[in-house]
Amino acid sequence: MTDRIIIGIAGGSGSGKSTVTAELVKSIDTQKVTVIQEDSYYKDQSDVPFEERIKTNYDHPFAFDHDLLKAHLKALKSGQAVEKPLYNYEIHNRRAETEHVEPSDVIILEGILILYDEEIRDLLDIKVFVDTDSDVRIIRRILRDLKERGRSLDSVIVQYMETVRPAHLQFIEPSKRYADLIIPEGGYNQVAIDLLGLKIQNFVAE
Repeated sequence: MTDRIIIGIAGGSGSGKSTVTAELVKSIDTQKVTVIQEDSYYKDQSDVPFEERIKTNYDHPFAFDHDLLKAHLKALKSGQAVEKPLYNYEIHNRRAETEHVEPSDVIILEGILILYDEEIRDLLDIKVFVDTDSDVRIIRRILRDLKERGRSLDSVIVQYMETVRPAHLQFIEPSKRYADLIIPEGGYNQVAIDLLGLKIQNFVAE
């Protein structure tokens, strides 16, 4: 392993993980940052009919190919490029193409279950949990899924009640205890973000 640093940003769906990530990237030279989304590592379901893919619990650990994610994190930290999967939310499956990702000084891993998996936690140098009230998270999820993922309002609500909320309570919320830093207020706590950004900048400057 080299002196590259991996930062994990976890939290429930709609918590503000992407907001925190974007603010951190702004505060660092973008050429020194690689961002990896856990969502890219949903398992390939090409052999599963669409009607069955829509029934998958995408908030459960079994939905992710964490073995591939861990292999890619280790490769990036050791200075090797990877071919990252790309995911299509409308068809509930990976795309045929991949994205070539080069290693950087700072690697940010963003996802709902990255603190749940012990082996992933062990790869993280800084562990962050974005803590947001459930009413804010569901509103954000509805707006996102309607605008960006081609979902209907009914499907978003049903999915939230049947899989998202139970998985959050069972897997995601308990993983908060592993965080080095908890950022409240939905990712808009600028003081916490600034402090984290300063620590990262100090690392990059060394």
